[in-house]
Amino acid sequence: MIIGYKDTIKTSMEQLAALPDTVFIGYNLKYGSKMYGTMSDVSNERILEMPVAEALMTGMATGMALAGMLPVLIFERMDFMLLASDQIINHLSRIMTLSKGQYNPKVIIRAIVGASKPFNPGPQHLGNYVTFFRHECFFPVIDAIDVCSLRRGYEYSLDAEWPSSVMICEHRELY
Repeated sequence: MIIGYKDTIKTSMEQLAALPDTVFIGYNLKYGSKMYGTMSDVSNERILEMPVAEALMTGMATGMALAGMLPVLIFERMDFMLLASDQIINHLSRIMTLSKGQYNPKVIIRAIVGASKPFNPGPQHLGNYVTFFRHECFFPVIDAIDVCSLRRGYEYSLDAEWPSSVMICEHRELY
């Protein structure tokens, strides 16, 4: 049986939810689309439903990771990650370097590149900043352009031995 793109994400979220210290942070996770259905089988007890405050969400995820938790930070639209770029690039990505290896928080970032179909939501919802984040982040930024690269990204995130944060850039049109 071939597992499609959306089912790979959904299965990965269920596997992450089975880990004892995982917490999911974002908006539209508990309510509404439940992140386009990819969070529908994750217990609400594991989800921190947030206001639309990307910098706050990223700061919380970094702090939780420093405290030993495994945050899965979810951005429904990659465009709005720009609001959190200071926290992602200058804090989360560089803490290990700045602390001379003393701290290395592991955060899994789901970044969703918007789709123009079935309707075009406008330019503020279609931004693809994979190249920007790859250039600026000191951790892997995976452009999940197909099921294989998507699966590889979540395999990294599920590996307890994987030592760093990872950003997985999903493409909504592939759901």
